[in-house]
Amino acid sequence: MDITFQDLIILYPLIFLAGFVDSIAGGGGLISLPAYLFVGLPSHNALATNKLSSTIGTIFSTLRYAKGRAIVYLIAVPSVVGSLIGSHIGARLALVLSDNILKLVLAFLIPLAALIVLLANPRKERTLEVENISKTRAVVVSGLIGLTIGTYDGFFGPGTGTFLIILYVSFLSLDHVSASGTAKIVNLASNIGALLTFIVGKKVLYSIGLPAAVFGIAGNWLGSGLALKKGAKIIKPVMLGVLAILFAKILMDLI
Repeated sequence: MDITFQDLIILYPLIFLAGFVDSIAGGGGLISLPAYLFVGLPSHNALATNKLSSTIGTIFSTLRYAKGRAIVYLIAVPSVVGSLIGSHIGARLALVLSDNILKLVLAFLIPLAALIVLLANPRKERTLEVENISKTRAVVVSGLIGLTIGTYDGFFGPGTGTFLIILYVSFLSLDHVSASGTAKIVNLASNIGALLTFIVGKKVLYSIGLPAAVFGIAGNWLGSGLALKKGAKIIKPVMLGVLAILFAKILMDLI
């Protein structure tokens, strides 16, 4: 495997961009994984090395959201538990069902998700008490969201963070900043689990992934700061862009 300096000049700015987008609206993997493949990494090494840089970057965006008090832990904790269970179920389903079946379903669901983003009217308050949402309902609904999206993540994956944000806004009335921060900690949990698997399998290329992580950290830090400052004004357009890219990718794969 011969990675040149010119390859790295292409790779690392794309990793920065992926971290920036992912910290705001999820979906950064739609940029970073193809970037690793483009410079010539074998697929397993690309997946593993991408998981290394994205996990480290996500740690920093999660910390910034936590510092900005944009993570609703009453929702985040059940979602993390649900996502860990769901990712296992999804991985098992991947061994049984055709990938094309899920892509066909998503080809119909993604435009619907974009419509939800446009029409959703989240409440400005960030506390569940103010929004009159019972703690029991919050725990149950967030656990189901984590289970559903975790299953999707284990089976297919792209756009996981984006779908989490949409569901938190739509079903739990979180504002976009809180939804993005809460989704980030759920994503971090699933990323760590996958990264440990890749490390045990000795698929991570540290000489490429660790420098890439520096660029990912910068992108995540700047993106999360912008999201905290601008709120829905920046999150909604970026989220719609991610959905458009995901929709185009799925259509291309199907064709």
